[in-house]
Amino acid sequence: MTTSKGTIQGYNGIAINDDKHQIILQAQAWGSVGEQQTLQPAVNQLKQQLAKLNANRTSKEQAIKFTADSGFNSEANLEFMAQSGFDSYIADNQFRKRNPLFKESETYETEQEKRRLKRSKGKPRLFTSDDFHYDEVTQTCRCPAGNEMWRSGINVNSHHQQYTRFCGYLKDCKICPLQQQCMRKPPIKTGRKMQFKNDGSRKKVSYIDKMK
Repeated sequence: MTTSKGTIQGYNGIAINDDKHQIILQAQAWGSVGEQQTLQPAVNQLKQQLAKLNANRTSKEQAIKFTADSGFNSEANLEFMAQSGFDSYIADNQFRKRNPLFKESETYETEQEKRRLKRSKGKPRLFTSDDFHYDEVTQTCRCPAGNEMWRSGINVNSHHQQYTRFCGYLKDCKICPLQQQCMRKPPIKTGRKMQFKNDGSRKKVSYIDKMK
């Protein structure tokens, strides 16, 4: 395998296990460094294995929760898992930036981020519309913390442009761990407000956005 440290003689071992019973259900050795391309064939083989195990069972198949680390996260893999029938949870490689537990972590904060905060006088960058997960088809919106927002207006005219507006629930915004990144002042009467243009220009919500 060709790696960042040179070419080595070895394999990348990938296994899928039953977390409850600690049983390995599917395992293979791959002659490739990257993990992304191994997910789909591994899951297909897992399905075959589960079909054999359930061949003589009459009870309904229970919902399976499938988890994987960020090395398997890609748009193609998440689309594949969305159609697999498994309740899937696969982290992306930016999840630490959204996790408030890492905010005060000196080991995680990079020198580049420290310089950026110094230039901005310590003020964090507030979330923009790109950080909100707006589905134009279903007319729903979730904030960066994953909380559902309510639609406060549709086809609202502003500056010769029509917008759809959403507002966060006050009970959610008051206790949100991302409040300082989202609002300039603590909420008193309403939660965070956000609006999106009704011109169809906003990109389609990706599977990566849905997983976030």
